[in-house]
Amino acid sequence: MGIVAEVFLPLALAFIMFALGLGLTFDDFARVAKQPKDFLVGAASQLILLPAVAFALVSIWPMNPEIALGVMIIAAAPGGVTSNILTSFARGDVALSISLTAVISLLCVITIPLIVVFAHGRLIGGDVGDVSVAKTAISVFFIVTVPVLIGLVVRRYAQGFAVPFEPWANRISTALFVIVLIGAIVQQRDNIVPYFAEAGLVTLALNVLMMALAYAIARVFASGIPQRAAISIECGLQNGTLAIAVSALLFGGGLTSVPAATYSLIMFATALIFIAILRRQT
Repeated sequence: MGIVAEVFLPLALAFIMFALGLGLTFDDFARVAKQPKDFLVGAASQLILLPAVAFALVSIWPMNPEIALGVMIIAAAPGGVTSNILTSFARGDVALSISLTAVISLLCVITIPLIVVFAHGRLIGGDVGDVSVAKTAISVFFIVTVPVLIGLVVRRYAQGFAVPFEPWANRISTALFVIVLIGAIVQQRDNIVPYFAEAGLVTLALNVLMMALAYAIARVFASGIPQRAAISIECGLQNGTLAIAVSALLFGGGLTSVPAATYSLIMFATALIFIAILRRQT
């Protein structure tokens, strides 16, 4: 992907994460202590159950090992700000959704390296080369954690700038996400049909299965219907831009970026169907 992967993609992701941080406050983190049970149910579903379900699927589903690795990368990504918006449409607990997005986006500096390096060893095997927990953590820290923290600090100490700029930052983030997604698709344009056929079904299965499992678990352990909606949507909508960036930075894109692209296209349609069902129930 050349200069696109080395310059544009990291900068695009950094701005998207800055925009996410711009919409956060320190209360979003403090809320975790006030609502620990619901947060722990959501965090466990996203950080533990989602990668476990993804690994089970790629272990039994016949596919190219690089596509399998790409499925694990999208499963390791945190939720995005879109999950907060759709949680609102679903009449879910938006505060819980924001808290999950905020905390897990910071924790991914630890979780993504562990999951990606583990998946590479199991699915690809051989010498991991430049891909290590430490190097991956450093990359994720600078393109994800630092921009989120900068956005958070700007929101706290420069509200006069942050509040009016936030809607524009979200619009720019959406445009950047579309550009990154199109770029990932164009990169594989010569093999678009077979690759999407191979990755599309497994990412659809992961998305639908995970939202259903998260909702079932939240139904048992979470406080109520709004919390179930927030947790299930948070587990179904992943940060596709981050997954594509990790794929490009660590593996040069290629087949490992295809599942992130298919998942990003699928998740909005399935989430809207899921939201329609939830709204009918409530």
